[in-house]
Parts: sequence; C-alpha cells; structure tokens
Amino acid sequence: MASKPAGRLQFIDFTRGLVMAIMAWDHVSGFWNQFHQGSEGVMGAMRPFMNTTWFLVRFVSHYCAPTFIFLAGTVLAISTIKREARGESQFDISGRIVIRGIVLLVAESLIVAPAFGTPWAYFGVIACIGLNFIIFSFARKLPNWLILALSLFIVFNHNFINLDFIPNDVAWGHYLRVILHEPNFEMRPWVGLYPILPWLGGMGMGWVFGSIISGYTPEQIRGLEGPLRKIGLASIGLFILVRGINGYGNLLPRQGWSLVDWLYVSKYPPSQAFLLWTLGGMCLFMSYALKHQDKSTFNTGVTGVLNQYGRVPLFFYLTHLWLYRLRLPGAPGMFYMPMVPTLALWVLGLYVLYELCKRYEILKRNHRGSVLQYI
Repeated sequence: MASKPAGRLQFIDFTRGLVMAIMAWDHVSGFWNQFHQGSEGVMGAMRPFMNTTWFLVRFVSHYCAPTFIFLAGTVLAISTIKREARGESQFDISGRIVIRGIVLLVAESLIVAPAFGTPWAYFGVIACIGLNFIIFSFARKLPNWLILALSLFIVFNHNFINLDFIPNDVAWGHYLRVILHEPNFEMRPWVGLYPILPWLGGMGMGWVFGSIISGYTPEQIRGLEGPLRKIGLASIGLFILVRGINGYGNLLPRQGWSLVDWLYVSKYPPSQAFLLWTLGGMCLFMSYALKHQDKSTFNTGVTGVLNQYGRVPLFFYLTHLWLYRLRLPGAPGMFYMPMVPTLALWVLGLYVLYELCKRYEILKRNHRGSVLQYI
C-alpha cells in the first residue's frame, strides 16, 4: 500500500513563526527606538548605525521578508495542488488566488500603511506578495522547470535591470518603477520598498519547492533535514565568497573588513548577497524544525508558540503592527525608549499575540467558508 502524503507541515509553520517573531522585534524597535535604522540599499543609501549592537539587532530581521515570501510561494503551491486533487476547476483555483492577492493589496493600503505612517499607496511586503499572487494565478500553468529557471534568472540578474525608458517625472511612471525595481520615497504617495521583480524570483523558488514536496510522505519530509542543512550552509558559504570578492552580487559594496562592513547588504532591492545569507538561514531554520518536529515537546513551550504564529501568519502580521504601535493614526509619537524596555514590550506583545492567534485560529476553523479564509 502506498504511503499517504504528509499532513500539515509543521516545519513550515515553525519557520514562519520564528521569522515573524523576529519581524515583530524589528517593528517594535522601529516604533520606539530612536537609533533604529533601516532602508538598506534604497537608491544606493547606506545609513550609518550608532554602533555595532544597533546594527546587529536590525540585521537579524533580514531573514524575515525573504522567508515570508519564499514560504508564501511554497504554501500557495501546496494548497493549489490539493485543490486540483479535490477536483476544483482551474478557473475557480485561479480566481481564488486572485482574490487572495486583492485582499493583500487592500490590507496593505488600509491596515499596514496607516500603521507605519506611510501614504495609502505604500507598496510594502504585503502588497508585493499580493501582486505576485495575482501573477502566479497565471504563471502557475508553466512547467516547474521553467518557473525555476526564470526565478533563478531573475534572482541572479535583476541588478542589471535598467528602467530609464519609463518616465520618472510623472506619477504613473515613477510608481511603476517603484513597483517593478526601484524602491524609494521620493514622490508621495507613490512610495514603496518591495519591488516585485526580485521578489517574484524568490516566490517562484518557493513555488517549485512546494510543488516538489506536496506529495511527499512523512518519511520523505523528514528526509529533507540533511539536504536543507547542506543547502543552507552552502548558501552562506557563497555569501562569504560574494562579499569577499566584493563585485557581482553586491548592490552595496563592502567598504572595509569590519563585521558591519561584511554584513551591510542591500535589502531594497535585495542583492544576491542578501538573498544568499537570508535564504541560507531559512534552510537552516527548516532543517532544525525537521530534526525536532517529531518530538513530543515540539508543540509546547517556545516552539509551540512559534508554531501557533506560523499557522495564522497574516493575522499575526496585521495585528502585531497595531499592537506595538500603541497609538491611533495621526497621533504624535509619545517618547523613545532604550533597548531593554523595548525588548520587554516585544516579549509582552508576543504573549498577547499568542493568545490572540490561538483564538483567531479557532474562529477561522469554525467559519471555514467566510472571508476569514483569506486572512
């Protein structure tokens, strides 16, 4: 008798939950720390950090967006294949993906942008995923080998893109360039940080990964631990090589030999060095989860909390922004906090989010056919 495919893939939940907890730290720090920096690579910018500590507590958050986008492609592929196996029509499947994309675009404008204090047209990570979902409602018909080839081509060559043929002095042209490959905040409200082209490659790789493992048995899933660990270490090794050579792959060239010089890479848009480090780390996170997910303690304690976050990722994302912001749109900032009180606020918020996520998951399970299925 053939083995049944694996059920819910907890190593994906764990990895998503882990990077979202880290992401929450990045955002609470951005809201309340005077010396929190960001915008690495926007128009070639390298904003200085106060010291190495402040740099590192920002740098650790780089894992979040690449992992979030890669696994969005993975989960989209797995859910699509399951719907095809249940006999749903291709039209209905594509329509559902488009609706999910539109929901994300609306959520970015109405919920995320006000939380960050950015204009309604802000094109952030949620909008990027949403638009890429809409693209994949059609692109999913391509064979996996072609999706993978195109994704790798994009990831390794997007830094050569030149959009000068699109006018930059008119709103439509400027915003199109922001959405495609040139993140900036120069012409409000047409601003953004997550252009679709480089991240489309990341989602495409995630889609292929999800397509491959969608029919895996539990034994085959467990067998991914070693390959993922090797891929992760190889990716980090390539990062060291790319940063050492300091040519191709570095949208922000290494300025010296200090730790900050080595790790200060472009996120907006993501350089090859940035993706080698972060996606390599993602593979190591997944390998760790695969090694431990069969233990009875995996769904208790800290790992149990992270698994809970990972089962309702969009709810966590939309909720954590307003929880940590602690003020309504238009309200002035109250004060800045040192790092230690901010860490305490982060931990307290993670506990509140855990309780909210538990209750939301139950609510979503009890109303499967409602609009909650898209959140």
